[in-house]
Amino acid sequence: MIDDIEYNTERPHLIIPEYGRHIQKMVDHAISIEDKEARNKCAKSIIAVMGNLNPHLRDVPDFQHKLWDQLFIISDFKLDVDSPFTKPSKEELTEPPQPLEYPQNYPKYRFYGNNIKRMIDVANKWEEGDMKEGLVMTIANHMKKCFLNWNKDTVEDSVIFNHLFELSDGKIDIRNSNEELSDSQGLLKNKRHFKKNFKKSKNTRSKRKRN
Repeated sequence: MIDDIEYNTERPHLIIPEYGRHIQKMVDHAISIEDKEARNKCAKSIIAVMGNLNPHLRDVPDFQHKLWDQLFIISDFKLDVDSPFTKPSKEELTEPPQPLEYPQNYPKYRFYGNNIKRMIDVANKWEEGDMKEGLVMTIANHMKKCFLNWNKDTVEDSVIFNHLFELSDGKIDIRNSNEELSDSQGLLKNKRHFKKNFKKSKNTRSKRKRN
């Protein structure tokens, strides 16, 4: 009996260990089936079992597509069945990812972040009108909020307007307007209120897990 014991170190390597040894054996069995129709039927049964192992993903878009891709990966792309989706290739899986392009710009006011500059660039392309005015005021209020994250005290609206004029290369000028941004104390209060509620909800989730 001892001689018949199988050790994991002696078994074939699991390509996707998350599915376990039984799914791997089912896929290996499907590969060995000679009849194409029976092989297709077996593959659909394996897909159903794989789906039952991940019930929380049933509502995820393209869930079935992912299951079929994983089925071919588990078979080391040796399984010849009719898939409702395009069969992936081994070369595509092993292809190294393309390098990410990181922004190389160094903004003068880093506390605003790169997204603010992108929003300003979009606003510059819009035609004059109520939509653009609303977007500009939204950007200005967000700039004020970012400024307060860096400076906890307060900031005058004129400072934000000057920075907006500078970052837009002079294309957005509301320095002499009568518009007023959100109150600094209100922004800081909302931030503290958000942090308080976030910590409270986090503690509640922790207590539920312990229970």
